[in-house]
Amino acid sequence: MSNRNALAAQIFVEELARAGLRHVVLAPGSRNTPLVLAFAAHPAITAHSLLDERGGGFFALGLAMATGAPVAVVCTSGSAVANYFPAVVEAHQSRVPLLVLTADRPHELRHSGANQTIDQVKLFGDYALWSVDLGVPEAQPPALSLRHLRTTASRAFATANGLRKGVVHVNFPFRKPLEPTPVVGDLTEPPADAAARDLNRPFTRVMRGTLMLPDEPLDMLAVAIETHARGLVVCGTNTPAHARAAIAMLAARCGYPLLADSASGLRWGRDGIIGTYDSFLGALPPDLPTPDIVLRFGDLPTSQALNDYLERARPAYRVHISGDGTWADDMHRTTHFIHADEKLACMQLFERFEQRSGGAWLRAWRTLEAVTAQALRDTLASAPFHDATAVVALLDALPDEARLFAGNSLPVRHLDQFGMPAPKKLTAYVSRGASGIDGNVSTAFGIAAGSQQPTAALLGDVTLYHDLNGLLAARRLGVPLTLVLLNNNGGGIFHRLPIKDYDPAFTQFFVTPHALDFAHAARLFELDYVAAESREAVSEAVRASTSQRRSALIEVKTDAQHDLAQRRAVMAHVHAQLQAHAWHALKEVTA
Repeated sequence: MSNRNALAAQIFVEELARAGLRHVVLAPGSRNTPLVLAFAAHPAITAHSLLDERGGGFFALGLAMATGAPVAVVCTSGSAVANYFPAVVEAHQSRVPLLVLTADRPHELRHSGANQTIDQVKLFGDYALWSVDLGVPEAQPPALSLRHLRTTASRAFATANGLRKGVVHVNFPFRKPLEPTPVVGDLTEPPADAAARDLNRPFTRVMRGTLMLPDEPLDMLAVAIETHARGLVVCGTNTPAHARAAIAMLAARCGYPLLADSASGLRWGRDGIIGTYDSFLGALPPDLPTPDIVLRFGDLPTSQALNDYLERARPAYRVHISGDGTWADDMHRTTHFIHADEKLACMQLFERFEQRSGGAWLRAWRTLEAVTAQALRDTLASAPFHDATAVVALLDALPDEARLFAGNSLPVRHLDQFGMPAPKKLTAYVSRGASGIDGNVSTAFGIAAGSQQPTAALLGDVTLYHDLNGLLAARRLGVPLTLVLLNNNGGGIFHRLPIKDYDPAFTQFFVTPHALDFAHAARLFELDYVAAESREAVSEAVRASTSQRRSALIEVKTDAQHDLAQRRAVMAHVHAQLQAHAWHALKEVTA
């Protein structure tokens, strides 16, 4: 026999499973007992148990990023709910589908001084697409209230997974008893008209259409592309997975260079991608012709050099096609914002053109790419060991179909600059919605769990420190992760900023050296540990960890000032090679 709380939780969880939910991240507590037991008992849902809500929220974020489907998180009442906030912010900003299910005290205990009670109603504000405060489960629930539970579950899943994906918060007030103890007078089965239909179909199926490109913008774009041979296709972070092949086909059809961010999903495993632009755009001669039209997909690119170039270019058409209608232009230069499905739009445009060669414009960009990539490979192979050489060694050692998460601060910038396009199929992930360093370890473990592929994380030392507790997932959940740590003893990225000239405040309050020995963290959480002091050591350790599917912490100790000096030397060599071997291709464009 069950009770009112258990019945409500079982109905809600059952309906989520029918809607398609396959993963939930559970945090321990008391008030959330009915939900925990309902999820743990459901055969279609994998329950991941983590000790803290902050790490659990980011683990769920990574799971959802890897699977592309909503993931639920469950916690008890009080400050536990607030610990989800950083992950909720990132999920909202990056449009990652999360269902945040929080247990709460019943209404009579709110604002009463009751222990572990805060105001949880709409706690996440505008960072949630939808917030629902459910009623307290009843002893004799009418069929209407049970149908409400089922439709709310269906709608919550569909909203999180909608055209604009994001966060849905459902708050569950429970009165004691919280365990499935029989209570006299409680129903144990829902009324017949409130029961789910069959085993394979949700009570309410939420369906949606796809936004096609209407005739007016289709004609406008077709004419603009037809009349302008100098165009660029730019794919930033978060370019939708379902549209990537169509975007690449359209770029090739138009004869336009395709500039792919390292986290766009297009840089690796495709031919003809331009990916070294961060290293050559800053050195371009001022008289190089600029694009007349730019087609943008996804969010803003990581590369500041690319963003600066696009700002200087001032094309006549700066078009952003967005399937979920999210604005992504911090310089406000967009001339045409088109809310339409990216894949369908590209397919519609593709049919309007015959194959174009691209001419001197495309040849110039390909020459820039080839010369820069070769110069980077040559100079990094002979340069003293530093953080950039470690990044290249990591990328070279990863197996085909591997996943890679790059933490914020320097790692994501290193990946974008030195992660050169290659035939190997890699998928890179970043948390650039809010660009925080919190929860990056847990996010990487979530990606590993969701992808079931060899997964690596490239993180900085302060980032690892922020989420040390996330390392517990390796042992508790048995999730293997290869973690490459770039340890420059503090905030090395600040050496790139003007504040570097203001010591002693710079060192004490910005660099914040910590002198931590991360070998102890690896030992505490039972990860293999390697102190890598060469490219070969990084490569060997990455191959061993990914092939054996064992979690490892591979620490690369560097010096931020040395790293910066080496980067400048690498860029000087690249620019010299461009001067010698690439500028001639640009003259063809100007002729």
